[in-house]
Amino acid sequence: MDGFTVHELAADVTVRITREMEPLPAALDAKVETLWRRAALRVEAGGAGRLFNGRVFSASVIARTEILGGFTEYRRLVAQMEDPSLFPELGIRSLAVCGVLRCADGVVIGRRPAASIYQPGMWQLSPAGSVDAGAANPDGRIDLTRQLLTELREELGLSADTVGPPTPLCVVEHPGSHVSDLGLALTSPLSGAEVLATHKALGNTEYDPLRIVPLSDLPNFLAEAGALVVPPAFEFLRRAGLLPR
Repeated sequence: MDGFTVHELAADVTVRITREMEPLPAALDAKVETLWRRAALRVEAGGAGRLFNGRVFSASVIARTEILGGFTEYRRLVAQMEDPSLFPELGIRSLAVCGVLRCADGVVIGRRPAASIYQPGMWQLSPAGSVDAGAANPDGRIDLTRQLLTELREELGLSADTVGPPTPLCVVEHPGSHVSDLGLALTSPLSGAEVLATHKALGNTEYDPLRIVPLSDLPNFLAEAGALVVPPAFEFLRRAGLLPR
């Protein structure tokens, strides 16, 4: 993973809010708004839904035992993705959870929509999503498990009682976007057919298709998909013991 930064994590890593979002200078805010609107139009025209300017967690410190930061506007993140040269001014290191979900028949992997803002059309371990304001506790701590289970329910239609407790793996930070994916391994006793049926009935359209890749087929699938697999997936799968290290 040339250029990617891998941050080691303790099993009991904590994520805390330590700063508030500050207003942007007028000229920078105008640039952010222009990029946001352009991206929103492209996503909607591509059939990937409408963008919503919610709040996402941006890390200022990523250490083994703790991750510190605060919430920022999603439109700022989108603007930085559209124009990575804005990172020195915006400084966003968006934290996302990425589940390495192993069911009875293999690993759950989905292909992102072609009109996605980030990594369009690529294969990704599922479920996954940015850490948003719904994961924040009153004491300022961020509940990573709650965020992951929210993504599990929304994207795959699976309830919390279908999986075991997640285990932190590591954080992989993208060199361009500075999106920081935090891998979490979890298992489910459900069969692959049950996962796919639940996704079809209750999940959203985040992944098309959603696949269950048997462990014996995993190396071949990754080799054939090649550059269409999001780079952090390889590191997460190795650390979860599903690929040789």
